Amino acid sequence: MSEDPFVAHRSLLFTVAYEMLGSASDAEDVVQESWLRWADVDQSQVSDPRAYLVRVVTRQALNRLRTLSRRREEYVGEWLPEPLLTSPDVAEDVELAESVSIAMLTVLETLGPTERAVFVLREVFDLPYGEIAEAIGKSAPAVRQIARRAREYVAARRPRVQVSRPEQQAVMERFLLAVRTGQLRALMEVMAPDVVLVADGGGFAAAARVPIHGAEVVATMLARADRVTAAYEATPVWLNGAPAARIEIDGQVAAVSLVVENGKVTRIYAMANPEKLTRLDTPAELVRGPRALPARRLSRPPRAAGSSPS
Repeated sequence: MSEDPFVAHRSLLFTVAYEMLGSASDAEDVVQESWLRWADVDQSQVSDPRAYLVRVVTRQALNRLRTLSRRREEYVGEWLPEPLLTSPDVAEDVELAESVSIAMLTVLETLGPTERAVFVLREVFDLPYGEIAEAIGKSAPAVRQIARRAREYVAARRPRVQVSRPEQQAVMERFLLAVRTGQLRALMEVMAPDVVLVADGGGFAAAARVPIHGAEVVATMLARADRVTAAYEATPVWLNGAPAARIEIDGQVAAVSLVVENGKVTRIYAMANPEKLTRLDTPAELVRGPRALPARRLSRPPRAAGSSPS
């Protein structure tokens, strides 16, 4: 018997849902809901199961995203994506690693639901405009306009400099060593002057409820945190396709992801909400497709500045 198309494409469907939602638990729910719809379809009448399933997942994710948007307005403090443990292999697909990075998912969170869906499907998965139009219930010309606006918006807010994985690992190691030893000068040296620390405790863990700006303020806070704690452990890991760290301070766990530009840390994302730290033991399978999809590098800013699913 041939493999069920849903099983064959499940990792792809999860990746689509996760990039649209920034939450692995919600993405899993969307995939499960989509499977129930797939099970009720006369599959012999579906000419392109992959395209069909992506449309189903997109529509379910859009519904979920609109609900989540209302909930996140009441979220305690800053909201950051749910980090996923990944293997180093994910980093080999540069476009995929960039699209699922904590920094990118944080930028995507500022898009409206429709804009986010169009951006993900077009820029990451290179779906034709007509196929995206079917998925979101709009015309192809409208989708083109939405894609252009979303692309420009994201380009203006994403990290502007690509960094090699070895460089990112080296900066992460320097950062963790400085935090571990509590050396204020070392912390200042590894961070850009305008560094920003964003923490997500969700009201369940101690975390700054607003972003912290400036190397001196951030370094002083991190150095103080190290001096007053009785137990500190940092473990290098790969999160969302990039070098990161799992940090435990007096039993409180956090996942830390950095944005590095020109050898300096420009942003620190610290996820401490325990509800978002349940997937740090088993690597997630993130893919752009079971077979190679057309490589499409995400647009970067200029240096100068079948049946329809229900």
